[in-house]
Amino acid sequence: MNVAQLIAEIKRKQSYLCVGLDTDITKLPDGITKDVAGILQFNKEIIDATKDFAVSYKINTAFYEQLGSEGWRVLEKTRELIPSNILSIADAKRGDIGNTSTMYAKAFFETMDFDALTVAPYMGLDSVEPFLKFENKITIVLGLTSNKGSLDFQTNERYDPPLYKTVLERVSTWGSMKNLMFVVGATKAKALQEIRAIVPDHFLLIPGVGAQGGSATEVCQNGTNKNGGLLINSSRGIIYASSGKDFAEAARAKAEELAAETKPFTTHL
Repeated sequence: MNVAQLIAEIKRKQSYLCVGLDTDITKLPDGITKDVAGILQFNKEIIDATKDFAVSYKINTAFYEQLGSEGWRVLEKTRELIPSNILSIADAKRGDIGNTSTMYAKAFFETMDFDALTVAPYMGLDSVEPFLKFENKITIVLGLTSNKGSLDFQTNERYDPPLYKTVLERVSTWGSMKNLMFVVGATKAKALQEIRAIVPDHFLLIPGVGAQGGSATEVCQNGTNKNGGLLINSSRGIIYASSGKDFAEAARAKAEELAAETKPFTTHL
C-alpha cells in the first residue's frame, strides 16, 4: 500500500485511525489462552472488529520479539491478517548504518512485506537512506516523541533551534511525502503548528492518544494538511478496552469513537 492509496482510504472511511497491536501476552482477556496461539487469535479478532474504521495497523515488534522464534512467527502471521487496503506498520525503531540498515529493511519490507517501518535517525543519512531505497515502502522517522526523556535531547533548551526541528528539516530533504513520514507524539500537539511549517506535506504518525492522554481533536486541529496527513494511533485504549469475553466488541466501540473524533477533519479532503 502506498501513500496515494492511504489517502484514498482515509477519504473513504473518513478516519485517521491507526490501531496499535501492542499485544501483551499477560494482558490477554478472558477466553483467550495466554500463549502464542492466544496472541494470534486475539490479534485476528481485534483486526476483524476494527477494520471498518482503521486505515492503519501498527505492530510494536518488541511484544513479539521477546517471545523468541515463536513470537516472530506470530508477528509474520499477524502481518498476513492485515487487509491489503490498510497500511501495515512495523514499529521496530531500527537504526544502524550501511549494510545493517539494508538487512533490516529487507527483513521488514521484503520478507514480512510491511508497508512501513519506524526508524531512529540519530546516526544520520547513511542510517536512513537504505530504507528509502525500497520502492513503494514508507520510512517513518522519529521526530518529536512524548516520553519524558525527549527533554534530554529533542527539546533541550541548550539547543537553538531545538534538536527535533533540525532533525525534521534535515531528514525531510532525504525523501518525499511518498516514502517518508515522521513520528510526533500526541501529547506534543501544541508543537504541531510549528512542525507543519517545517514538513507541510508529509504524513505524521501520532502515537499517544487514549491511554497516554493525547487528544485526537487537538491533534487534528493543529496537524491536518491538504491530504489529511495524519495517522492517529491508539493501542491500549482500543485493544484493552475490555478484559472480558466482549473484548472485540469493546475494541470496535472504542475504534468507532476515535474515528468519529477525526471525522470532522476528513470530510473536506
